[in-house]
Amino acid sequence: MENPSQSQLRAAYTQALTALRLGSAATAERELRAIQAKAPGEVNSLRLLGVALLNQDKVAAAIETLEHSVAAAPHFWAARTDLARAYRAGGRLQAAREESQRAVAAAPALAPAWLAYGDLLVDLEKYAEARVAYERARQCDPYARRIEEATAALLAEDRKTAELIFRDILKADASHVGAVCGLAAVSLVAGRAADALRLLHHALRQSAHLPLAWRGLCQALVDLGRLPEAETAVRRLLKIEPENPKNWVLLGNACTRMMRQPEALAAFEEAARLNPGEIRLRLSIGHLHKTLGNRRECEQAYRACLAYDPKFGEAYWSLADLKTYVFSAGEIAAMQALLQGEAGEDTDQAQLHFALGRAFEQRNNYAAAFQHYAAGNRRRRKTVAFDIRVFENKTRRVRECFYAAFFAERAAVGRGDPAPIFIVGLPRSGSTLVEQILASHSSVEGTFELPNVLTIVRELDHGNAQHDAYPESVRGVPHAQFALLGRRYLEETAPLRSGRLHFIDKMPNNFSHVGLIHCMLPNATIIDVRRHPMDACFSTYKQHFAEGQSFSYDLEDLGRYYRCYLGLMDHWDTVLPGKVLHLQYEHLVRDPETHIRRLLAHCRLDFEPACLSFHETKRPVRTASAEQVRQPLYASGVGYWKHFESELEPLRCALGDCLDRFGDGA
Repeated sequence: MENPSQSQLRAAYTQALTALRLGSAATAERELRAIQAKAPGEVNSLRLLGVALLNQDKVAAAIETLEHSVAAAPHFWAARTDLARAYRAGGRLQAAREESQRAVAAAPALAPAWLAYGDLLVDLEKYAEARVAYERARQCDPYARRIEEATAALLAEDRKTAELIFRDILKADASHVGAVCGLAAVSLVAGRAADALRLLHHALRQSAHLPLAWRGLCQALVDLGRLPEAETAVRRLLKIEPENPKNWVLLGNACTRMMRQPEALAAFEEAARLNPGEIRLRLSIGHLHKTLGNRRECEQAYRACLAYDPKFGEAYWSLADLKTYVFSAGEIAAMQALLQGEAGEDTDQAQLHFALGRAFEQRNNYAAAFQHYAAGNRRRRKTVAFDIRVFENKTRRVRECFYAAFFAERAAVGRGDPAPIFIVGLPRSGSTLVEQILASHSSVEGTFELPNVLTIVRELDHGNAQHDAYPESVRGVPHAQFALLGRRYLEETAPLRSGRLHFIDKMPNNFSHVGLIHCMLPNATIIDVRRHPMDACFSTYKQHFAEGQSFSYDLEDLGRYYRCYLGLMDHWDTVLPGKVLHLQYEHLVRDPETHIRRLLAHCRLDFEPACLSFHETKRPVRTASAEQVRQPLYASGVGYWKHFESELEPLRCALGDCLDRFGDGA
């Protein structure tokens, strides 16, 4: 039978270990010192005490404690590994190297020893050797097979299984860096970048330079809009792993978000060189050429995708999305041969249908075109979750929350900077055209569709268990907090600006959040670009969106959504009179100078002739209208819906009496 005092010491040790794993290093230190008082020199608790001290950055005390532990048990390789970590933290790199080499030589199956050795080698700028050490750590990880199983589940979009496996590993080893990184990956896939960031910082406390953790950190920072930090992180990662194409993709994504498209293109080209068999890298290169206005190179990249995989539906859609690309009879036949009725993968089949719709529309075969658009929307609708009733209810709640007295009570809050110009509305209504016009002005920076307001809304929405606290949660925001939110918005978007007085945020969905924007940034300019409902909705219906706009794949949903949008804009006019300029697309294309002057006046900008010749402005354009805004104004899209009048009857019915406000759109 175990001695009662030994039993008590064992229980105390378990308690200290649990505290350490939960991040309570100070609590663990107290309990371990109590054990040492009762059993001086007991080597396991002495080693753990050194770890607890190191976790509190008490480096000198940690070194002294771990040296005692190693002196008492020279072959205690876990303690030697921790001592190497402590030496490294204290800047004693040569001593750390000697301890690490002893540990990995004597205990080559000890994964933490290889991780510690890899971190040290990075500090010494011996990157090739560090990569070997990290790979050895992966190979001798006792949970390697389970990690691979969870990773495969995550790639198969089975987040639940992946998360369960990672959590099971952490129950056995709470500091397992691979499992922590795995949970962070689950959070990233679920859109919880802040949770991922917290987990990855924990992982980096276990291994300061592990490429897996840094890769996740880069992605989390990109998702959070912390782009300069993301770039710094990925360039650090590239020193360790310059031959990993994933790292070049991360750099490309960060540069794309920071509007440095030429650098992004170079990064994706390098990724494609390192991984020539990855077709999506070639697709991304095509997208970047499209953004930069390099039409010939763009088409070449998309065709290269089809040469590699003739069944790649997204490449056909990408060609169609150039708007002016004309498919040959052979290309149409090739796409038709790839259709599988109701079988096949929904997204791929949807993209083929959208591309064929564009091809037949160009040939004035409107009936065949609509059949393909309808089929594409039906397949795409199966891949997205959207309930128009939920959106209608949310819209009602926004109107009820942001009333006139609400703004009167908060008249002096917010950040007074007049720099932001918000362009709101619905997709395919002319917002990219208006952005291009404004970005042609010497005082205005065009910065695309920015997610920052939507991120703030999402945070406010997560104020209850149902993640549906917004807009009511705004009532509880302290008045001073609105200025902080405005400041946060300006700081987060600062890396996208090059010093002009104003910048554009053309996220169309911000039409729902005009009230919040006004509270945060009361001097911001807001422009609503609207188009005849039938043209706007049908143009949206014809568009396959890479992400978002999940309301757009059903004609009735589209009509009801447009009514919500129109009702909200009417509401903002009532409670914030004069705040929003409404710019009608049809009026703009028929009398550009009058309405461009009106637009500039609302933005408090002097007229500049360059705004009339906006199509000559050289700048990256990332939206579906990239090719169209590089042409002079044309009115051929006005009333275009009439070619599909009978097929669009469900849309007309859903729009109801709001059509009376727009005439026939001819």
